[in-house]
Amino acid sequence: MTARPATARMLAAASLTALSLGACQDGGVGGPSARSIAPIPPQTLALMQTKGMQQSDPILIRAYKKESEMEIWKRGADGRYALLKTYPICRWSGQLGPKNKQGDRQAPEGFYTITPGLMNPNSSYYLSFDTGFPNAVDRANGRTGTYLMVHGTCSSAGCFAMTDASIAEIYAVAREAFSGGQRAFQFQSYPFRMTAQNLAKFRNDPNMPFWQNLKEGSDYFEALHEEPRVGQCGTKYVFGGADAAAGSCTPRVEPLVAEKRERDTRDVADLVAKGTPAVRVVYQDGGQNPVFRPQNNPSAFASLGGTETVLPYDAKEYGRHNLGEVSRPETLAAGPQEVEIDPKGRPVMLAGVEAPASAASHAHGAAKATPSGTATPSGTATLAPAPAAAPSTLMAAREPAKPAETAAGTPPGTNAEAPRPARIAVADADGDPSAYQKLLGRLFTREAAAPANPTADAAATGSLQQAEAPKPAPRPAAAHPAKPARVEAKTAAKPATP
Repeated sequence: MTARPATARMLAAASLTALSLGACQDGGVGGPSARSIAPIPPQTLALMQTKGMQQSDPILIRAYKKESEMEIWKRGADGRYALLKTYPICRWSGQLGPKNKQGDRQAPEGFYTITPGLMNPNSSYYLSFDTGFPNAVDRANGRTGTYLMVHGTCSSAGCFAMTDASIAEIYAVAREAFSGGQRAFQFQSYPFRMTAQNLAKFRNDPNMPFWQNLKEGSDYFEALHEEPRVGQCGTKYVFGGADAAAGSCTPRVEPLVAEKRERDTRDVADLVAKGTPAVRVVYQDGGQNPVFRPQNNPSAFASLGGTETVLPYDAKEYGRHNLGEVSRPETLAAGPQEVEIDPKGRPVMLAGVEAPASAASHAHGAAKATPSGTATPSGTATLAPAPAAAPSTLMAAREPAKPAETAAGTPPGTNAEAPRPARIAVADADGDPSAYQKLLGRLFTREAAAPANPTADAAATGSLQQAEAPKPAPRPAAAHPAKPARVEAKTAAKPATP
């Protein structure tokens, strides 16, 4: 039977409304759920006691995509924060880098203010809070998107998905901090931990200027263990004390913060001089902490920053968590792929070494020899150090000097019959995405490929969005440094956010 015109219009309007709800919006309604008032687990209360913390103490949360970890910090009577607990992230989507536009599946990166109005006790994803994306800096850069959440159920379309048990605990800790008088807590979201090793490794990534800006806020927190005041100057964040909060574009830098930055600059330069390769890491569609992978063994944690198997959480405990419906599980199988890049962000490879036909073949291919004669682990492109431009910033640290060459072009002491293979750039032009596609099939795209079952994927992510074709990122909005504004929080409760 054909629908009446009025009914058809109503159905069309409802469909458009559903499509306009970004990311992880799910439409929960009603009064507070029983799970939203569940107490903090006894084990976490005992941990607080051993660290001299109270349930009502203010909190601050930090998230790291590459390591797939989220931390809760608590503030003591002296105003300094101490780490309470680290939680493994069950699922995040997209690539390392900021969220640029609605539908790109990117989890946001930046500094956000979470008020009680952004907490959702009735999420279809168990419990959740909205990150407050986009903030003033996001908007100044032309970034768009809505309902970017931290929630339960391991399904992400631009969100940080925790297990139900993890989000229940995080929600309870935040609720008690609000009850204790905290008006808002800061949520810091990073691509990776801002260590010298990561900064050297990703120094040529096109996102590095933005990440350098995030590091300024990270430095303030790590040097002082105080919450940085966050302001806006044009398209960038500014961090510091009251002057940053007031909108100064050149806030005072505390001596301890300046010392940390100088130390990091030296450490990055040393690592580059020792031959640390410049790479870009590529995901099919985000990642997941190794504790949730089927093998659940110590070797699975090598990607977390070292060979240590001692974790800040019990792998067996989280391995038993109910994950719910995991979004796009097939994209997690190959894991992230590392591609060596030159100073312009273009992929490079050894001459004579054939690029893998696809991400799958690259992930499962045999290790290839590097110029130093060492083997590159499976899933990593040839990692030889790339030359860099003249140093001017932390990320533009000097590259290792090339050995002197003979008139014939052969380095002294090198067997002329077995010359070292030369690196060549795959890209023909700056920022050519096809260069990465040549190296890793069509893996390197900002927009993930459509799932084999779009309907099931939409149900898992709580969104009716279809996978979009790749589009160029929006141009940043014009800067207005003359009249900077402070990054504001979203204080009004969003209707029915997950």
